[in-house]
Amino acid sequence: MLRVESGAADFRGLFEAGRAAGVRIGWLELSAPGPLPAGLAAAAGAGALRAVGVGSGTSAAVKALHGEAVLADLLREHFRGCAAVLVAGQVDAPLLEPGPDGWRMTPAGEAARRYDSASLLAALRAPRL
Repeated sequence: MLRVESGAADFRGLFEAGRAAGVRIGWLELSAPGPLPAGLAAAAGAGALRAVGVGSGTSAAVKALHGEAVLADLLREHFRGCAAVLVAGQVDAPLLEPGPDGWRMTPAGEAARRYDSASLLAALRAPRL
């Protein structure tokens, strides 16, 4: 997991580099989603295990939650096979920021480390950053 404070568009270069290198990178927002399509919201509210909408090159899955979301469960359910998940929201993880010549990662209590896309992808493939 890597915490981010800017929008997904700022990480387009990393997503593209990851796709080209076969490295899967996910995106998780820890905030309430915008308005849901009425049919999906109704199905989730009626008790469907999961409601999925597909169209225009995207898909959306809706699932009713009982209680607070559990981060470990979210990661296991939605991001299996990802080398990294960029998390927009408050989470205890290193901060990843876009820079003019690559990326800057700052683990808690440590100095920032600079990476170009290739070296960051290599680090993400390693068992630990």
